[in-house]
This record gives sequence, structure tokens and C-alpha cells, in this order.
Amino acid sequence: MDISGRHEEDGECLMVAAAVHARVDSARIRSVEGMSFAASREGPTLEATVALAADAVGNLPTPPAGPVVAEGGEFYEEPAARVGLSFQPEFKYVESIGERETVQAAHHAAYAARELLR
Repeated sequence: MDISGRHEEDGECLMVAAAVHARVDSARIRSVEGMSFAASREGPTLEATVALAADAVGNLPTPPAGPVVAEGGEFYEEPAARVGLSFQPEFKYVESIGERETVQAAHHAAYAARELLR
């Protein structure tokens, strides 16, 4: 998952989260099972960011069996154990190339959706 717009722009905030449900191996995405989005105009606090990400993951057509994965910076470098309290089945930060590729796909989707909503 990825979030675009975790900053104020022209006095307004628009955060868009994209969740990509993908099957990956250690080096690549094998298939994309679904994608979902959530948006918020709330300020970019840790609580608002986690809630937005949880909404995007919760909106997936099929819940993921594996962990929710994101870059550490998405949640202000908070420990994965703290962030993970809001996700099921589990949460972790990127560890493999395949996971990084999935987060990159979510990044492009979140950015594009945010541009459409602006």
C-alpha cells in the first residue's frame, strides 16, 4: 500500500491511499488480485494516515491472506508493531524486491488517483 499527499498544499490536505493485493515472490509481482482506494482531507497525522491506509486495505475486493506491506516513511518511521495494530492479518515494512515492486505499483496508483481528485 502507498499514500500520496501526506502534506498540505495551498492550505488544503488531500491524502489518497492505494492498496494493491498482489501475489509476489522474492523478486517480482506474479499477479494482481485487486486494487482499492481511500481518500481523506484530514491533516496528515499518524492516526489519520493509519486510518486511511486501513480503509484502503479494507476496501479490497478480497482480503489479503498475507501481510500488508508499506515503506517505512508512510507511517513516519513508526515501528511496524505499532502500525500493525490497525491491520489484519499482519503488517510489515518492505523486505523483498517483489514487495517493493508492489508498493511501487500502489504508489503510482495513489498518485494518479490523487491527481484526478484535485
